[in-house]
Amino acid sequence: MSRPPLEVADILCQAGQQFLEKSRRWLTWQHVRVLRAIQNCRTAALGGHKDRCAQCGHRAISFNSCRNRHCPKCQTNARNQWLAARASEVLPVPYFHVVFTVPQELAAIGLQNKRFFYELLLRISAETMLEVAANPDHLGAQIGFLSVLHTWGQNLLHHPHVHCVVPAGGLSEDHSRWKHTSSPRFFLNVDVLSRVFRGKFKDALKEAVQKRKISFHGQLSHLADRQHFNRLIQSLYRQKWVVYAKSPFGGPEHVLNYLARYTHRIAISNHRLLSFDGQNVTFRWKDYAHGNKQRKMTLTADEFLRRFLLHVLPPGFVRIRHYGFLANRHRTEAIALCRKLIGETLPTEGCPPSESASKNNWACPRCSGPMIIIERLSASQIVRALAAERSMFDSS
Repeated sequence: MSRPPLEVADILCQAGQQFLEKSRRWLTWQHVRVLRAIQNCRTAALGGHKDRCAQCGHRAISFNSCRNRHCPKCQTNARNQWLAARASEVLPVPYFHVVFTVPQELAAIGLQNKRFFYELLLRISAETMLEVAANPDHLGAQIGFLSVLHTWGQNLLHHPHVHCVVPAGGLSEDHSRWKHTSSPRFFLNVDVLSRVFRGKFKDALKEAVQKRKISFHGQLSHLADRQHFNRLIQSLYRQKWVVYAKSPFGGPEHVLNYLARYTHRIAISNHRLLSFDGQNVTFRWKDYAHGNKQRKMTLTADEFLRRFLLHVLPPGFVRIRHYGFLANRHRTEAIALCRKLIGETLPTEGCPPSESASKNNWACPRCSGPMIIIERLSASQIVRALAAERSMFDSS
């Protein structure tokens, strides 16, 4: 994919310092660290390396990536490495995609209690899936699935939800056979999932308030009063919570490419940015409420960066998790058993990684051969090397 004409880093270079000065009251060290990392990514500030093509001998200087998980430029390599590791875990069955979303009133609480709320959202959605699937009235099986936390909507506002990607079926209670879903186009009843999810989340929130595990500030201060909080919970309990199950998207040959769309996505990619005039940022967004229409949104640079920082995760927070028979502690054995019970006779090498996952990180611009690192360079060495190159060019 070609380099986009506008990047978040470009906005930071022009408007970042002014934004930092205006927002010191609420910015944390982590916010500043993320912004600095994105701004310096793939520049001389982070150092770099000399590379040589293994085929034609072409040489070049490359800048280091920041590797920050919120950086739009650093997700491709991380995603490809992750997908390559997952290739052997894909089962030869169709896969479903289930999405759990909380009411917007709770999203505001989540923004003030990120670590606790996101942990709760992942845990309760997983418990709901496992419990309903294990019920003999539904699938009656132990399932395994991957969950990915997203915290944004297309307009960059706070919208926490969980994407679950799950094989169509599971292990019987005694692990003696694989139980397929009753229909190739039906996984679990979304109304049942919604009710169970709503009840579990409500009970967990009430317990958290009783044990003072969450706090309320600013416009939510009134919820510190138990009566106000209970009224909010009761009003939300009367609503239908959104749980959405998409149609199955095919077998193992499609799964990795499908996963790539969700696992390492961030709030906004550079390719959605359209323009920046020094004051206002315009970007594309998909209006899901009106037929998925493509629209344009223009925000001031300060508001754009504020919304971007809403989605900075707590330090060390794991947003991609495995549950059921795909849980880390027994994943390898469980996958081997599932393959055997499903009836797969081929060697368990998994489906091949997607094309993007198998490519070398950087190909030679002249012959497309693999570029090999031959020397590491510090930031000061990079500056001197570039100056030397310019000098040689000018003299010629």
